Amino acid sequence: MKCPYCSHFDTAVLDSRDNEELSTIRRRRECLKCEKRFTTYERIEMIDLVIIKKDGSRENFDRDKLLSGFRKATEKRPVRTEDIENAVDSIERELRRKDTIEIPSKTVGEIVMRKLKALDKVAYIRFASVYRSFEDVESFEEEIKNLTKAGKK
Repeated sequence: MKCPYCSHFDTAVLDSRDNEELSTIRRRRECLKCEKRFTTYERIEMIDLVIIKKDGSRENFDRDKLLSGFRKATEKRPVRTEDIENAVDSIERELRRKDTIEIPSKTVGEIVMRKLKALDKVAYIRFASVYRSFEDVESFEEEIKNLTKAGKK
């Protein structure tokens, strides 16, 4: 493992922790040259999920793209980075549990909307406005009415 500080290749593993749910291993390392510490994550390489777009085109599932969408939706909102990461992890797990590796983008969008609604209502409305292509104020009002109705139940 190459040190991110000095680029030296010899590092020592100080601590390893498994995360069975995410199939990852967290390793705390120390560079043997500069003695700085850093963390690495090992993730089992899984079969690529393929997202089928509205126009029928296909693209590989991109966790970073999903994470970026969450960050945009929750920008300047009181949502912790850890909560965003957990939501994205949860979505990826849900997609991987499906019987197929080809998943319509609509399915992904609906799962994202469900997670955002639970996380932050304003972030949910932001995402919904783009995802559902709101074209006027009435569309926003209708979605907010639905959101407040659901909150009262």
